[in-house]
Amino acid sequence: MTVPAPPDLHVYRVGLRTRFRGLTERDGVLLRGDAGWGEFSPFWDYDDDESAAWWRAAVEAAGEGWPAPVRDAVPVNVTVPAVGPDLARHVVARSAGCRTAKVKVAEPGQSVDDEIARLEAVRDALGPGGRIRIDANGAWDVPTAVDRLRVLDRAAGGLEYVEQPCATVDELAAVRRAVDVPVAADESIRRAEDPLAVVRAQAADVVVLKVQPLGGVRACLELAERVGLPVVVSSALESSVGLAAGVALAAALPELPYACGLATAQLFTADVVADPLLPVDGAIAVRRTEPDAALLATHAADDALRARWTERTARVAAVAGTTGPRA
Repeated sequence: MTVPAPPDLHVYRVGLRTRFRGLTERDGVLLRGDAGWGEFSPFWDYDDDESAAWWRAAVEAAGEGWPAPVRDAVPVNVTVPAVGPDLARHVVARSAGCRTAKVKVAEPGQSVDDEIARLEAVRDALGPGGRIRIDANGAWDVPTAVDRLRVLDRAAGGLEYVEQPCATVDELAAVRRAVDVPVAADESIRRAEDPLAVVRAQAADVVVLKVQPLGGVRACLELAERVGLPVVVSSALESSVGLAAGVALAAALPELPYACGLATAQLFTADVVADPLLPVDGAIAVRRTEPDAALLATHAADDALRARWTERTARVAAVAGTTGPRA
């Protein structure tokens, strides 16, 4: 598929309700092809080579579409940023029936007491039957992870799993041997030259797959088959156009034992589609999305950001072996 040329390349910018991954706004590119709309929104700290997978995912969505689903709805978790207990409780309370919460931990400048208070608030909001998972984004070393997990497991009343407690595969394996909390691998899959190293090292019980960073729905399905571990599909903090690809992956997996991290449209102050992919009774319906013309105009990036994305898209498309937008 040839990259659409300006003005058919739509660059959006939308605010976030709370700081997430250090961001207060999210921006990216939307493109339309024969099969529908795709999103290209690698974070700005990703270089062109790493961003090429994100571009392939956008091209697949817009130009080819996705495999047929085997389910019509996907159960999802609510994502709780590294906020105080009162706000954490509020986030869960307005999560539209989600019975699983993914709670961010290991935030710079915060203490274990902050994390305990957050988890206790989430448990209170979910009740005893809800599931809690935590995400450390690879921030701990092994001794810290082991000590912290024992404390946080008690504070949460039992953790479903911990996502990426440490940065390396060897560290994940060491943590997994030392604690009873199951370990999920995220960055060790999507940012790894060899994602199967996690399997060989017996470093994870669960793998987290994100469509854009891994090159598309079909690439993720193939990887899931090769890995042979339970899969949680998560978002890369996209608009509902990008989220639709994650929902398509979750809908096409043969088995889906865990709630997925796809309810992140709740973190946005607005969206580019009139009917965002939001959960109802803890699940998101499987469907494609299409941007609304008025919302595209409302949330269009300024000229400087649009030019920056146009230039970046051209470079990354060349790396990926497709044609970029005209200058």
